[in-house]
Amino acid sequence: MLLLGIDIGTSSIKVAVVDAETRQCLATAQYPDEETGILAAQPGWAEQDPEEWWEHARQAIRRAHASGSYNPRDISAIGIAYQMHGLVIVGKEQQVLRPAIIWCDSRAVEIGSRAFDAIGHEHSLHRLLNSPGNFTAAKLAWVKENEPAIFDQISQVMLPGDFIGLRLTGTATTSASALSEGVFWDFLREELSADVLAYFGFDEALFPPVLPVFAEHGCLTAAVAADLGLTPGIPLTYKAGDQPNNALSLNVLQPGEVAANAGTSGVIYGVTDQLLTDPQSRVNTFAHVNHAAEAPRLGVLLCINGTGILNRWVRNTFGPTTYADMNTRGRQVPIGSGGVRVLPFGNGAERMLGNRQVGAHFHGIDLNLHAAPHLFRGVQEGIAFAFRYGLDIMRENGLHPSVIRAGRANLFQSNLFAEAFVNATHVPVELHENDGSVGAALGAGIGRQVYASPREAFAPKAPLRLIEPRLTEVYEPVYQHWKTLLDQQLQQAASVRLPAAETH
Repeated sequence: MLLLGIDIGTSSIKVAVVDAETRQCLATAQYPDEETGILAAQPGWAEQDPEEWWEHARQAIRRAHASGSYNPRDISAIGIAYQMHGLVIVGKEQQVLRPAIIWCDSRAVEIGSRAFDAIGHEHSLHRLLNSPGNFTAAKLAWVKENEPAIFDQISQVMLPGDFIGLRLTGTATTSASALSEGVFWDFLREELSADVLAYFGFDEALFPPVLPVFAEHGCLTAAVAADLGLTPGIPLTYKAGDQPNNALSLNVLQPGEVAANAGTSGVIYGVTDQLLTDPQSRVNTFAHVNHAAEAPRLGVLLCINGTGILNRWVRNTFGPTTYADMNTRGRQVPIGSGGVRVLPFGNGAERMLGNRQVGAHFHGIDLNLHAAPHLFRGVQEGIAFAFRYGLDIMRENGLHPSVIRAGRANLFQSNLFAEAFVNATHVPVELHENDGSVGAALGAGIGRQVYASPREAFAPKAPLRLIEPRLTEVYEPVYQHWKTLLDQQLQQAASVRLPAAETH
């Protein structure tokens, strides 16, 4: 039996075909070759076209088929991982009504803040485990306030993975995990939040049926099967946000286990069985893939919007060059980047900074001393320091990881970054072979009951590498200087409100 995994990323769509018995990946492909852009019509906005995701997914599947390493007709189940927190709205004919408002869009911050006050801080944190903040519910409210003619046409509201599922099967479904990441879910009642729906004036009929993460979410239509060379009627049996999926792929399923990822955004994701909330909602708690009312499994998520996207910006701005060349040249510069400090917060409002749009900042540049390698190192150190800052918030909330698991991908392919990360956070990192689309494929196997449990699907494997902190005393003063600069910037941001936050 073969399993197809589809990973709907911000930069590209990646697919994998996995042999269910051996768990061997037979083929992977991604589309497009260049990173997909983010539409930003106004400051703080971030949108993408859901139909473009679907077209890219189709092209990636065709590329995987073209490898000739398997028979597409042998694929028996499909799984989806997707970028979290996005808003997709469709009309009665399943047509997309407007571009998706994606995870790093900041326009709804003030709307979420008003909802937090109106519903009540304690009530929200107790039942939603989060402030409505800048999540999907607030984004939908923005559409209602600013685009009422479009809002009135909505037939169904969904997350990005739900939309791709709709295109595959013609059926819209969702899950508690998806609804919790949109801050639509009441964890005490284990149902859609009556408080959120009542405050914003949302009809419950707008939301698709709620199914478990591992369940049949529809079957492949004959038209799509013919288009993609697949077998009609094969089930879609798994859908999860990219960070819960990353944790699943790393076998992070039980309380105390922690995963990390450093792609376009950066994430630390720790599992707990407690209904944990940060009083300031700087880190957020969502239903994990294996959450159940009788056995809670929550993912406490720290998100930093401006990680890999900043590394890409530096590459594009100071290139042409490759990431490997940047890493090599950056390592030629001593720890501390010759005094260059970088605040990597230029990709929308940062939750861990109180939903403020701080912006990216470069400090300490000496035009007679510094060159591109100093910036290359300064950026990766700055990203690592942002992780440390966020991890300290997680520690305030009772999470104290002794080791963090990460895939050898994105920024964790850089020895420079990995060294800075472990020494800034003081936590060892296990690097594993890991891929979101492979995780989605094996998730489909769990949903198809090929495997008895997630643990069976993701049997523990020895890490490729264990990176331990050995230079903490060298990195610590550099981090403290970086934190001082951030504190100064936060004070300035508090005194000067950005026009985008006032208008939108």
